[in-house]
Amino acid sequence: MTNRHPDTFAGSQAPVPGIRAIQESLGETSRYPLNVEAYEDLGDEDIPFTRYTSTEFFAREMDKVWTKTWQWACREENLRDVGDFVVYDIGNYSIIVVRAAPGEIKAFYNSCMHRGTKFNHSFTSGHRQIIACPYHGWSWKLDGTINEIPSQWDFPHVDENDVRLAEVRVETWAGFVFINMDPNAPSLHEYLGVTVDHFKNWGMEDRYTTIHIQKELACNWKGAMEAFMENYHTHVVHPQLNITSSGPQTQYDLFGDHMSRFLCLQGNPDPVFERQLSEAEKLDTMLMGDRSLASGGPKIEGNATARATMANYLRKHFDEELDVEVGDLTDSEILDTIEYTIFPNMFIFPGLSLPMVYRFRPIGNDPDRSLFDLLYLRPIPRSGESPHSAEPVRIGVEDSYTSVPNMDPGMGHVYDQDTDNLDLQQQGYYTAKKRGGTLGHYQEIRIRHLHQTLDKYLER
Repeated sequence: MTNRHPDTFAGSQAPVPGIRAIQESLGETSRYPLNVEAYEDLGDEDIPFTRYTSTEFFAREMDKVWTKTWQWACREENLRDVGDFVVYDIGNYSIIVVRAAPGEIKAFYNSCMHRGTKFNHSFTSGHRQIIACPYHGWSWKLDGTINEIPSQWDFPHVDENDVRLAEVRVETWAGFVFINMDPNAPSLHEYLGVTVDHFKNWGMEDRYTTIHIQKELACNWKGAMEAFMENYHTHVVHPQLNITSSGPQTQYDLFGDHMSRFLCLQGNPDPVFERQLSEAEKLDTMLMGDRSLASGGPKIEGNATARATMANYLRKHFDEELDVEVGDLTDSEILDTIEYTIFPNMFIFPGLSLPMVYRFRPIGNDPDRSLFDLLYLRPIPRSGESPHSAEPVRIGVEDSYTSVPNMDPGMGHVYDQDTDNLDLQQQGYYTAKKRGGTLGHYQEIRIRHLHQTLDKYLER
């Protein structure tokens, strides 16, 4: 793996546009981990469309990927009190994650040890002091031991140790609760690798959920993820964003099998603009996603840049109005689009301006359907009193993100633009005569990285 990004690729004399622009723009204001570059050319073979459509391929993913990897199931804030639970579903698998005791979280297969009935409906959450089957009333304590077998006299052959709830591994990191169905998998800390070090100063554990949208998509989970792994599409799909960010001048990095990243500066117009944009024009677009925070809005004064103006405004706003400790965060950590992807399906934006977390997963056993979880995680006030976390709002394929309460209309429109293409892409997989997708060496490297990591699991 190279320490620096290339100027050209093998077999080409054409320069790669803007790949050094990020670090040159940040200069001395950058610091670890944003000043790290880690790119590797992974080849140029097409990605077969059958990976998105084949039921046989989907079944292999279920068997060798979803049951073997660490997946974010919920936030610790969702399990504050003993008895709080969340049901995490992936394909046909369903897991209950529960606060079993102070300082202890457990996870169990969502299936009764009597005759298999689900304890709770999929995608639900709530509070209970026992885990009880709604069919015949068998029940368990929160630690998984049996609580009651109705008419126990009729089950002299049942050993209570044999009917303990089947457990799933649970570990936590940065306020996120992860599950893994493989008892022999490495620890979460080992799985995350360098991710832990990258996030150590960003305080993800000290945040709470202000918005949680679950959007149903008519496409494969990988196709959905890939729409958010590159900025190559931005100049076409999001023309309004070209004023403040540059797709070609986005930095892409790979860190081992399980993590990749892109970094895109705000207040850095796309080269498609031939005229010089004013700092005021840049600033207006930078407010997208934070317009609800900007009462009155910041103004450009003197020779100030849009970046400096917006960063200083947000520092003051978070400090004085939201009672949030900004500390020594750099302008980049406050403003820029910093996106990490953790295999197989989690995205984290650690910045303050766009504090999103994504999750993509199949719905049932259908390779043509997926669910996109979109959360906003805002910092907890200095008082230490975390506001109540937003409950998930589920919307259908045809519904707009702008219909969800508290969603910034501008950002809602951006997400509509992103997901409106996904069913067309899924349909195109089936009708295409060309049987695979062609990826760029640089701007789509994270997509190739995703598939190569996927293959490593499928080949085990």
